[in-house]
Amino acid sequence: MTATNPIDALLAEKGVLLADGATGTNLFAMGLEAGEAPELLNETSPETITSLHQNFVDAGADIILTNSFGGTRHRLKLHHAQDRVHDLNRRAAEIARSVADKAGRKVIVAGSVGPTGELLVPLGAMTYDDAVDAFAEQIEGLKAGGAEVAWIETMSAPDEIRAAAQAAIRVGLPYTYTGSFDTAGRTMMGLLPKDIHGVADGLSQAPLGVGANCGVGASDILASLLDMTEAKPEATVIVKGNCGIPEFRGAEIHYSGTPELMSDYVRLAVDAGAKIVGGCCGTSFAHLAAMRKALDAHTKSTRPTVETIVERIGPMRNKVATANTAETSEGRRERRRSRA
Repeated sequence: MTATNPIDALLAEKGVLLADGATGTNLFAMGLEAGEAPELLNETSPETITSLHQNFVDAGADIILTNSFGGTRHRLKLHHAQDRVHDLNRRAAEIARSVADKAGRKVIVAGSVGPTGELLVPLGAMTYDDAVDAFAEQIEGLKAGGAEVAWIETMSAPDEIRAAAQAAIRVGLPYTYTGSFDTAGRTMMGLLPKDIHGVADGLSQAPLGVGANCGVGASDILASLLDMTEAKPEATVIVKGNCGIPEFRGAEIHYSGTPELMSDYVRLAVDAGAKIVGGCCGTSFAHLAAMRKALDAHTKSTRPTVETIVERIGPMRNKVATANTAETSEGRRERRRSRA
């Protein structure tokens, strides 16, 4: 049985969707202590998580992500909560569902599924089947709580993405997935942006969307977006970039992105072909409200170049990625000239 597709239905109505902003950054501002597991707040402080989601809905989010990024048994084991996977994930989805249902408009509840933190065989001890089982356990809880989509995010290893996707199919939830291209223009495990589309090839159900999140900064993720949309222009591509560049100020991390910068990031993302745009680390409720305003006022324009992105958003921090992107673009232009 094919799972329902809430994303395409809302895209048909709105054209481009706005996903929410940072979970961790905002929870730290709301009292989460360093080293604490955000997922435990679903039970110990549900009003905090309700406020997180409500603030994003009030800012204009079309998609809110559940507070379950580290919700596999492997991540929860670090906090002695590995036997509470189903309950913590179910509760995460229930809280988000309760906010979405009161929004007065359609808001999609996406179940956040992050990496396990383990390496798969042959680099590590976790087998592919073990990974599928772990993700399925988490996604079962998310589905039970009312999540409509499994939102697989911040991934590095293609095999782990595929395992999470297979788990979502087993459980009966549609899914999306995003990689974090933070290592010389690739994920830590070597996946290139242009190759993100093929990771789930051969599975019984295709993703509702694929793309990038987190990474280095807004300019870098927009460069990755160009490669993803050029590789498959018809795909529903997601981009959920960090709010500028992270900087240490003493013991605290601050992000350089202003609401104005994130507004321009939205415009460039839409021009580059993204269908779902949001913010990752550092993206506050105020940032998202500005992004909503920019999205609503923007008419898709000329596809930007890397040079345009750098001029408007700032320098890319991934220097090798900059070189690779430029070389790839020039190579493509040369091939088009030779075919003409």
